Amino acid sequence: MKNKIEISDLQVHYRDTSALNKVSFDVHENEILGIIGPAQSGKTTLLKVINRTLEFVPEASMDGTVKLDGVDISTMGDIYGLRRRIGMVLPLPVGLPLSIYDNVAFAPRAAGLRSKSQLDELVERCLQQAALWDEVKDRLSTLGTKLSGGQQQRLTIARALSHQPEVLCLDEFSIAIDPVTTMRIEEVLKTLQKEMTILLVTNLVQQAKRLATRTAFFLNGDLIEIDSTDVIFSDTPAQQATYDYINGTFG
Repeated sequence: MKNKIEISDLQVHYRDTSALNKVSFDVHENEILGIIGPAQSGKTTLLKVINRTLEFVPEASMDGTVKLDGVDISTMGDIYGLRRRIGMVLPLPVGLPLSIYDNVAFAPRAAGLRSKSQLDELVERCLQQAALWDEVKDRLSTLGTKLSGGQQQRLTIARALSHQPEVLCLDEFSIAIDPVTTMRIEEVLKTLQKEMTILLVTNLVQQAKRLATRTAFFLNGDLIEIDSTDVIFSDTPAQQATYDYINGTFG
C-alpha cells in the first residue's frame, strides 16, 4: 500500500515541555487513520506539524522528518500550497463573517479562480460533500455565522474541501455538535475516503472504531501502538495500555 505521509523520529517541544517523543509511522493513501489518546498526548500537535501550522507557535520547536508523497515538507517553499493540499478542520467551527457561498469560495478565489460558473459548481459540490447543500441551497447569501453549530461545522468541512485537499485533518470535529449531525458527517467521511487520506483525531474511541481503517494510540507524547482498527479494539492489542485506555481504565 502506498504511503501518503511518512513520519520519522518526530519530536516536538513547547519550551521545556515535550509534546511528541521520537514518533515514527506512515499514513497510507486513502485510509482513515484514527488517532486516539487522553489529553496532552500530542494528537493535535501532530496535525499542526503535518500542515505546518505549528510554525505559528513561537515557543514550539521540532526535530525529525515529515514527508508528503516522499517530499520533506520542511523543504517546501510554497507553504500556502502545502496547506491547500492538507486541509484542517478544528474542534469548534470557525465561520468567516461572509455568506455561506463566500465561505466556500474564499480559498479558491484567493488561489485565482474567477469564473462564476466554476465557482458555482465548486461551491455546490463541496456543500454536497459536506451534507449541507440541501439545507442551504436556497439561502447561499445568508451569513455563515447564522447557521446552527452543526451546520457551521459542516460549512467548515466544505471550506476545507474547497481547495481539493489530498489530506484532510480533523481535530475533534464532533466536540460541539449533536449525535445526529455527527453521524451524518461520519457518513460523509466514509465517502471522502475514496478521494483523499483522512487523519481523524478523536477522544470518542467508538468513533475511531466506526470509521478508522487503522488506529494509532498516543500517550504522553509517545506512539504506543498503531495497527488495524480491528486489532486495536480487540481483546489482545499489542500493548496493555491500549486495552486499558479503550476499555476506560484510564484517560
